[in-house]
Amino acid sequence: MPLAGLLPRIWTQLPALCAIFSLFLLFATQLAGALLPNAPLLVASGAAGLALDACLLHRSPALLSPLSRIRLDVTVRQLLRDMLIVVALLRIDGIDPEREMPPLLGALSAFYVLHFACQAVSLLVRRARTLPVVTRNIDVSALNPSAAPPRLLARQAGHRLLAFSVPATAGLLATALTAHGRWGAIGLAASLTLIGMGVARLATWLLPEKRAASDAQVMEWLDDWLAGYRPTVAMYFSGGASSAYQANMWLSTLAGLERPLIVLRERFMVQKIDATDVPVLCLPKVATLFALENSTLKAILHPANSGKTSQVLRIPAIKHAFINHGESDKLSSCNPYAKAYDEVWVAGPAARERYALADVGVEDKDVVEVGRPQLAPIRPYSGPPTGAYTTVLYAPTWEGWDGNPGNTSVVLAGEHIVGQLLNDPRVHVLYKPHPMTGSVDPRAGAADERIRALIHEANTKRSGPRPAPEAQVELLRRTAELDHLTSTAFRGAADELERMMLQGTPDGDRESRIARATAAWERAYWASFPDWEHRVVTGHRPALYACFNEADLLISDVSSVVSDWLSSEKPYAVANTSGLSEDDFRAAFPTVSAGTVLPPDAATVRYLLDAVRDPRQDHHAADRAKLKEHLLGPADPPSPERFAAAVRELCARSDDRRARANARLSPAIPAPRTAGEGASVRRGTEPDA
Repeated sequence: MPLAGLLPRIWTQLPALCAIFSLFLLFATQLAGALLPNAPLLVASGAAGLALDACLLHRSPALLSPLSRIRLDVTVRQLLRDMLIVVALLRIDGIDPEREMPPLLGALSAFYVLHFACQAVSLLVRRARTLPVVTRNIDVSALNPSAAPPRLLARQAGHRLLAFSVPATAGLLATALTAHGRWGAIGLAASLTLIGMGVARLATWLLPEKRAASDAQVMEWLDDWLAGYRPTVAMYFSGGASSAYQANMWLSTLAGLERPLIVLRERFMVQKIDATDVPVLCLPKVATLFALENSTLKAILHPANSGKTSQVLRIPAIKHAFINHGESDKLSSCNPYAKAYDEVWVAGPAARERYALADVGVEDKDVVEVGRPQLAPIRPYSGPPTGAYTTVLYAPTWEGWDGNPGNTSVVLAGEHIVGQLLNDPRVHVLYKPHPMTGSVDPRAGAADERIRALIHEANTKRSGPRPAPEAQVELLRRTAELDHLTSTAFRGAADELERMMLQGTPDGDRESRIARATAAWERAYWASFPDWEHRVVTGHRPALYACFNEADLLISDVSSVVSDWLSSEKPYAVANTSGLSEDDFRAAFPTVSAGTVLPPDAATVRYLLDAVRDPRQDHHAADRAKLKEHLLGPADPPSPERFAAAVRELCARSDDRRARANARLSPAIPAPRTAGEGASVRRGTEPDA
């Protein structure tokens, strides 16, 4: 590897190398103190080693991960530290090895036995508290949930060992320094008492009054809950931590349907889903997933493809529709996997044509146009900017998986675009990068950092009046109000079962309260900053559509952002970093047809800004209106109504399929259960008379 490429890697690894070197140096010094023997050297290095280990484990555990990979984890390190002290005690004058050492060695051995016993008990407790399902917005009181045990006892073995061994190690070091065995005995007695009390307390979570329901009992409860709730339609989602936005954009639409349900596959995803009153059910294992088979569920909506999607498609009684998490002209919007679904729901005629041209096996009869019901909060175009500044939203997409330079403009054009915008004193820039920018291509992450630096530097060169301090106070108040509605406060030690208990059945109409609180927060957010200050917008607040409503112009890439923006009919531009000519670029990507195409150097930005400020120079206004209908479908009936109608039609198809199956099969096969029927029906046995 060239030296220029090696130096950054060495620099990033330097803290870990320094930490590991320091630990090894202290171990070597302690070994020297034990062999000489030199009590002050032993005590100083042993105490420093324990303190450094505890500090690193508490503050920067990642620095110690290389040691764990070579099996030199915290238990081995602490055991080695104590054994070196024992070696020193055997060599120090004034300590009788035959009389004083056996009790100390026996107590030290008992301490480690109890440590490993605590490990075993913590494993049993975690297993007992890890249920085959994870829920939100569902009453789980029947599963006997309880508060989780202290994290130090149940989940932090390294922290526990170092914390409880401090008295023992300190006592042994004091014995080495004074040659009096009573100090070691006192320290070991204290450590044994602490670890013994910890094991005893942790074991109480295995008693019946604190023990959660067994897996079999949980599955019977799940059958009963499904029979009582009688879900009609579900949204199924599986993905990584950064992909939760793909499901969250559909929450408000899903909440308006009849008896909806959210089905997840990854346990961590339960807390990644935004605030909603819709019941959330996480079914990590395939065997657990098939609890849905005999439920009343008729249709499942899929906002994304994943490897685990094929597992739920095996349930024949349920109809499946791919609703996607956004539409664009990219090939990813015509994934061949879509033919696995019963129907593919798209916004408008453009997507139908896209599937026909892609020829990936999706038949036209299975494509259903439903519009984009999430776009209702986007305000329509109301004329050119009237204030002192023209607000421009630069919202590039991420680099994607295929290495195509046309995926994102951040790498090749981002700095040029932002630089041209910042050169205009009448422009107010909002920069909102995709949350996955830089996750595949480090160049995109580096370019993103440089763009942020440009914006920060530009702000230092601007000045003007700022909102009164009351504006920040109002923002803090609105933030606290919204956080209270959209999140649940958990203890640091809370585990899945405790969170399930705290996130039971929601009270009241939280959806409407959150909508009002969000609108108030957005007003407070924009009012808390001066209109001349450029903004880098990250995180989930403010949302993309809130930025749409503030902006007069969008600059983006070929992505669903452009399609959604068109619902406002405001001017927009698309960066062309594909290497195609402008004519070929427009021909390849229809969403560009009603916008301005920016070359990588963004030299035409000034003409674009003139067209935004003077409608007479805006030659794409009529084209945007036509393209909007082509991409998103007609405005009447509204998209939410078309979406709800598509759900009803898909559920009807499911009912027809069930009726045909029941007519063919033996009448002895049970139909989906209703509330009150025992779980024994699902298991194939007769219920009690």
